[in-house]
Amino acid sequence: MEFHEEPGIGDRIARLRLRRKLTQERLAERAGVSVDVVRKLEQGVRSTARLTTLNALARALDVEPSVLVGQPSTFEVRGEQDQPSVLALRQVLSPVADLLGEESDPEEPPTLTQLRAALRSTELVRREGRIGEIGLLLPQLIRDARAAVRAHSGADAAAAYSVLAEAYQVAATTLTALGKEDAGFTALERATEAARKGNDPHLETAGISSLAWVFTRQGRLADAERLATVTAERVEPTFRSQPVELSLWGILLLRAATAAVRAGRHDTVRELLTLVSAAAARIGTDRLDYATPFGPTNVGVAKVNFLVEMEDSAEALRTARTVPDLRSLPPTWLARFHVDRALAHAELNNADGAVRALLTAERIAPEWMRYHSTSRRLVSDLRGGERRRVSPVSDLAGRLGLEG
Repeated sequence: MEFHEEPGIGDRIARLRLRRKLTQERLAERAGVSVDVVRKLEQGVRSTARLTTLNALARALDVEPSVLVGQPSTFEVRGEQDQPSVLALRQVLSPVADLLGEESDPEEPPTLTQLRAALRSTELVRREGRIGEIGLLLPQLIRDARAAVRAHSGADAAAAYSVLAEAYQVAATTLTALGKEDAGFTALERATEAARKGNDPHLETAGISSLAWVFTRQGRLADAERLATVTAERVEPTFRSQPVELSLWGILLLRAATAAVRAGRHDTVRELLTLVSAAAARIGTDRLDYATPFGPTNVGVAKVNFLVEMEDSAEALRTARTVPDLRSLPPTWLARFHVDRALAHAELNNADGAVRALLTAERIAPEWMRYHSTSRRLVSDLRGGERRRVSPVSDLAGRLGLEG
């Protein structure tokens, strides 16, 4: 299945700007960005921009950032009988049978052991960036967990609710990554409800962390930062806290820092990084809790991302060379790290370095790359500056389904 390029960022900005009867100068003033950036985006001279800039333009135009970015609307369909996965996830989040009061599926529900094994397998697929596969597995996992909840009582029901909450959280992050923040928010509402009936005291905190990320993707940066910060204050670890509690606290602070950097609040980002670095050093090694890594490596990767966002590309590349134990990261996190390296190289007008970093990211998580909007925009930009008809970046653009 090939992706066909929709109108670019510049076309979307221009259309929304004209609909709101704004001049380029007025839009730039509202967003707090240079009018030259607006002009170059609309003229197609640039097809990408910092997330800080995109968030500012989205706020000024009163839309979610994903509206400007544009993303593939569904997963790959592997055969004629496969359902588009975004639709399948929407259906399992809001099943019509519940609204009509129809009887549940009479099939025997899975055991708790089978359910937990299915959850771990699905989380692994998600971390490895096998996007089409997750779209096929996740709806059935949610249906199975719902069936188990109905079939069990007492402690077994609570255990099933915990699996259901985690499955909903995976659905939320998957849908949000595809630009379906509304559906992601619905999934997190379902996750919170299930977590409160489950037997895992950390699930609500993990869900709030995911919700902060959804808010960030929606452009609700102040809400995201406040939600993550207030929750981090509530669960702040003590000397007696378990590593998982320290990890979740650190993840919340990283969510807050992500929102802050996209809002241009760089001093806040540095303060949060100091706290996060201390937490990671205290843990001493990288952990994977609720499908999210945390530890010295992930903090180093996050710092590179923040430096790229703060337009300190030279320092981002220097920092990237010092990040320890990169092999401990899940493939999608590692691929995103190399995309950040590519962005830094591109900012420094080193197209060859950017292409090499992108090719590394593709080797690690090829399917994820086809759905990652930042990667697609950067490849499009680099291809536009390539004089040769056949080149590594042109080949990469072809594999990503970019026309032109």
